[in-house]
Order: sequence, then C-alpha cells, then structure tokens
Amino acid sequence: MPTRHVHLVRHGAADPFGALTELGERQSELVGRRLARLPIDTVWHSPLPRAAHCARIVGTCLPEAAVREAPELVDHVPYVPEDVPAPWAAFFDGYGAEEAEQSRRAAEALTARFARPAETETHEVLVTHAYQVAWLVRDALGAPPVRWLGLNCGNAALTVIEYRDGDAPTVLLYNDMGHLPDELRWTGFGAGTRP
Repeated sequence: MPTRHVHLVRHGAADPFGALTELGERQSELVGRRLARLPIDTVWHSPLPRAAHCARIVGTCLPEAAVREAPELVDHVPYVPEDVPAPWAAFFDGYGAEEAEQSRRAAEALTARFARPAETETHEVLVTHAYQVAWLVRDALGAPPVRWLGLNCGNAALTVIEYRDGDAPTVLLYNDMGHLPDELRWTGFGAGTRP
C-alpha cells in the first residue's frame, strides 16, 4: 500500500516585512540538510516570499526534487470559531461571517490537496506557515476544528504526517527542531521558558 509522506516545515525566521533573515536562511539550510537523507519528490511552498525563499534553500539540498508553488499553502486563519475562546478574543476581533467563510474554504482546499493518500509512494515537503501546520496536524488527529488554536511550531521545525488508503493518518513528528542548534530553536514563539 503506497504511503504519502508529508514533511511539513514552517518557513525560517523572517523580518517584520516577511523576508527571511540571515538566521532564517541558516535554519532553512539545516532543515534541507536533514531532509536530504530522504527520497523527496517535490518541495511545495506557499506563494509568500518567506516560504518561497525557504523552499529554494531547502531545494538546493534536494537536487532531485522539484520546487513548486502551491497556493493552498498560503498563510491564512484556517478556522474562525463561532464562540471564540476568551484568550483569543483580540486575535479574532473584526472577523465577520465573510472572513469566516473564506477561512473555511481555504482550509478545505488545503486539506483536499495535501491531507489524503496518494496513488504512488511519495515524499513531499510543504514549506508553509504555523497556522497551516497546526491545521493539518489537527485534521490528522481528527480533533475538532477549534483545536488548531494553540498548536504552534517553531521556524524550520519539522512535522511529518503519513497518509495511507484505509488507515487514519499517522503523525510521526511534531515541531521537531533536532536539526537546529540551540541558538536557532524556538524562533517564531513568544517569550517564555522552553526545553
């Protein structure tokens, strides 16, 4: 039975304007080196510059893999809850029915394209954003839509999900930063104590 191996990578650290920083470039190279041991077919990326730049760097470590854009990977809020949890009230301030519907459609397109088995054995890298990683992990675990909230991941962290016909998805890794030295870990998170 063929397995679709989806290797999710949040783009490397970026500046406030959305461009990868030198630190983000280094993170991107290190995650690319880690993935170089695998038979990667394609590196898909969000259309946003920080993800596209990260994917090009990852792609230099995977010369056999095609590097391609996938609009479904663009950064967006995947789900707007009807009853917003109190800690998230400010985040969702101003989201109306139209924005919630756009979010729902974008999330459906993301899962329809990438959260399913493939006809042949594939190894794909998806260079995307924290919310899209959270949404795909939530989906793989069969958790309620609101559970994407709070599932954060670090820049250049690796998450792996496998899809097979007839089986539930398998989350193999989540937010793995083992390829990054201490000084490059936990970027993309707020301040706090980290292991």
